[in-house]
Order: sequence, then structure tokens, then C-alpha cells
Amino acid sequence: RLASEGATVVILDRPGDAEAGQKVAASINGKFIGVDMSAPDAAATIIDFIKKELGGGVDIVVHNAGITRDKTIGNMDAAAWDMVISVNLNAIVTTNKALLAAGVIKENGRIISLSSTSGFAGNFGQTNYATTKAGVIGYVRSLSQSTKDKKITVNAVAPGFIETAMT
Repeated sequence: RLASEGATVVILDRPGDAEAGQKVAASINGKFIGVDMSAPDAAATIIDFIKKELGGGVDIVVHNAGITRDKTIGNMDAAAWDMVISVNLNAIVTTNKALLAAGVIKENGRIISLSSTSGFAGNFGQTNYATTKAGVIGYVRSLSQSTKDKKITVNAVAPGFIETAMT
């Protein structure tokens, strides 16, 4: 919808999924960037792209990266816990911090983070996932207070189950 109204939309996906991401970007006359959101340099790569390809700023950021590593908490190893926390929560926090510090989100901009109904209600076998989605809700509430002076609105959206390649 944004592309049809003239916005330049950037599709961001894992480098391993570049072909599909590039295809979507081409279909809407957008741009593609391949970034692993759990990589330490992800935010710097995104900022560099914004400065070079978009004239230095964006109006809307949508945090949609998410993974699951489902197991009951008793059967979950530390690696599965850490990976979900890293992608679903830490990547949002570190990326926003860097984007805001670099000043690449324009005044009156929007930051939208995907949470989940699991963030409110939990879900059996998804303790790590539910924790991240609840964390997104709390983080967004806090961040929205600190971005008021820049007139940047921060929201979370909490959909229920959506059938995707991941699910």
C-alpha cells in the first residue's frame, strides 16, 4: 500500500533469503537489503544503507523480524532461549538505539514493532517467544515516552497466529 502511494519501501531480510526479498522489492519498485538482525553490525549496516540509498532518513520503521525455537522450558537449551531473545527483542532495542542516535528517523516518524498475543497470554511451549513479545510491549511503552520530543511515535502491534513460511 505504501509503495502504491509513492513511498520507497525497503525490504529487509536475511542474506540467505535475498532472492525472495529482491523479488518482492522489485515488484513494488522498492529496495532490498540483506541483513541478519542478530549480527552485531546489523544496525550499522542499516544506517549506512539509509544514508547511501535513501538520502539519509526514513519515515517509518517496521520491526517484523522474528523466530521461534519452540520447546517447553524444561526441554529448552540456552542456545534456543538466547537466539529467540536476540532476534525478537534485542535486535529491536539495539537497532532503534542506533537509528535514533544517528538521527535517521525523520521528525514525525513512526516505529512499529510486531509483538504477539502470546506477549499477553503466553503460549505453551513458547516461553522464550512469549517473553520476547511481552518485552516488546513493555519496551515500546517506555521508548514512546523518550521519543516524544522528536515527534516520533512508537507502537506495538500484537496479532494472533499468522500463517507464514516460519509457522
